Amino acid sequence: MSVPILNVCGLTKSYPSPAGAIPVLRGVDMQVNAGESVSIRGESGSGKTTLLYCMAGLEQADHGDLEWEGRSVIGLNTAERARARAEVLGFVFQSYYLTPELDVLENVLLARRLAGRIRPEDRTRAKDLLERVGLAARLRHVPGKLSGGEAQRVAVARALLNRPRLLLADEPTGNLDERTAEEVICLLLRLCSQEGTALTLVTHHAGFAGRTARALRLEHGVLAPATTA
Repeated sequence: MSVPILNVCGLTKSYPSPAGAIPVLRGVDMQVNAGESVSIRGESGSGKTTLLYCMAGLEQADHGDLEWEGRSVIGLNTAERARARAEVLGFVFQSYYLTPELDVLENVLLARRLAGRIRPEDRTRAKDLLERVGLAARLRHVPGKLSGGEAQRVAVARALLNRPRLLLADEPTGNLDERTAEEVICLLLRLCSQEGTALTLVTHHAGFAGRTARALRLEHGVLAPATTA
């Protein structure tokens, strides 16, 4: 049996407050296998984004274990964790996080620039991804000239540039109108399937969550299979 891309075991996380610690995650267990799509829903403030950031090693859990491809992340120092993250994970966020002074192509290539020197094959792949997301004619446009849907398409292409084994998407349609959101979700699911990339999608949208192979819900700090409601 193959090793899961992501293995989360007993993760807990609390935040301090004047009245005492506020528990957000109360022992989360989760696995994501190669090529699998998983969604996580939950009420606003339930801790979905906190869980995603803990999965990505961007936020430190209080207790529990986190493994990427069978390797424990908890004991790694910051530099080691960053290197491992760059090899395994890709990200799509609600707010796009494009660099305003760079054009579309350079924004996509930024994923490679952060990981090392840009090679000719990286430019070829970036252009191919931008063509696949429908932006072949927008390579030299800066983000300020893009619509919200176009900006999120750039973010999807950037996230896939380094061929991650797992893509983490945090409310990727949260800033989009319904029709554009539908287009972006279809694109995200299609590209991950084509690339063989596992996907963990945090979303408040029941319809989008239902399109993943497995749907979970975060309630009272723990994950459980989502209902159809």
